[in-house]
Amino acid sequence: MAFFKDLTLCAASLSAFTLSAFADGHEPIKVGILHSLSGTMAISETTLKDTMLLLIEEQNAKGGVLGRQIEPVVVDPASDWPLFAEKARELLTVHEVDVIFGNWTSVSRKSVLPVIEELNGLLFYPVQYEGEESSKNVFYTGAAPNQQAIPATDYFLEELEVEKFALLGTDYVYPRTTNNILESYLKEKGIPEEDIFVNYTPFGHSDWSKIVSDVVALGADGKKVGVISTINGDANIGFYKELAALGVSADDIPVVAFSVGEEELSGLDTSNLVGHLAAWNYFQSAESEANDEFIAAWKAKMGEDRVTNDPMEAHYIGFNMWVNAVEQAGTTDVDAVRTAMYGQEFPNLTGGTAVMLPNHHLAKPVLIGEIQDDGQFDIVSQTEEVPGDAWTDFLPESAILKSDWQELECGMYNTETSSCVQIKSNY
Repeated sequence: MAFFKDLTLCAASLSAFTLSAFADGHEPIKVGILHSLSGTMAISETTLKDTMLLLIEEQNAKGGVLGRQIEPVVVDPASDWPLFAEKARELLTVHEVDVIFGNWTSVSRKSVLPVIEELNGLLFYPVQYEGEESSKNVFYTGAAPNQQAIPATDYFLEELEVEKFALLGTDYVYPRTTNNILESYLKEKGIPEEDIFVNYTPFGHSDWSKIVSDVVALGADGKKVGVISTINGDANIGFYKELAALGVSADDIPVVAFSVGEEELSGLDTSNLVGHLAAWNYFQSAESEANDEFIAAWKAKMGEDRVTNDPMEAHYIGFNMWVNAVEQAGTTDVDAVRTAMYGQEFPNLTGGTAVMLPNHHLAKPVLIGEIQDDGQFDIVSQTEEVPGDAWTDFLPESAILKSDWQELECGMYNTETSSCVQIKSNY
């Protein structure tokens, strides 16, 4: 019932925005929202849809953009990766949106990418990902590996003195590519191949007994084991429950997750998860005036029990940068807005400033937090803003590549041959 109630509220909001937009004689600026509201990823993505509706409502209260109201156009790709492409095409060709904010998994982004590029759309992607991509039609406002996976691994090596690594992920491109990077990085750091255990499971996987038992068995020789988790969606519920069932604490085998934040923990009994970790660029517990205001607005709109999380901050930054770029360009034209995006700055929610780089990635701080029994995170490590890398330094074929859409007008520039590699998206 809650889901249908949500859709009803969404429809009412759309009608209100549309009436308001046409009342002043100007057609609205349409913003596409492409997030799963059903299926395995709804646990994470529904909140991002709600975030966008709040941001749009607040901007409309300020007068909209270019004197026009913003009309959100919400679609549900239903955690169905090919359907993401169909819905993106629908947003661009049927609804004629000016920009899209959406996706969570990399497989959904890869599905959308050729459509966005073909139709010269503009996508703001708000979730941590594996890097190894740079499209002129996408702004990546989530973390690249050097802003999450690599610092988290360093924390395990240096602070927790982990000696063996279990890389557990959902079976799709983000975990596989990230773990490929991490395997290379760990070997460079002196971790032998036999001390790196890699395992992949399907979306929605629920039986974790054997996998968790295998992870526990890694430490039979007395070496400290740590888990780096790229498990996505509701599969996390079964994974953490199995850890608790076997009595595995953070002191025994610490877990650092890249896709578990406040929203995912809000549905779990966290009493047995205290001390396990997550690496993001934002936590609700971050102390700043901007964060206090954001949290207050969110809870006033959605209810006191609703939490904030990292991808929400990425949408907050990306949306406000897009608004400023449109105002600066004087138009919603994609090419003009793209040009105006370079160098855009906007205060993040952790007390610093986000900057959009020529490689379409942000400069962001790296935060590591320990799970608390109230489902929040105690921030145990925080860096200054780190520029996001489109191409990792830890894979030979990528280390020679550079992305610069502002000066070089190339997302895959080979620094050895001084040439731009043109690859047509065909995912």
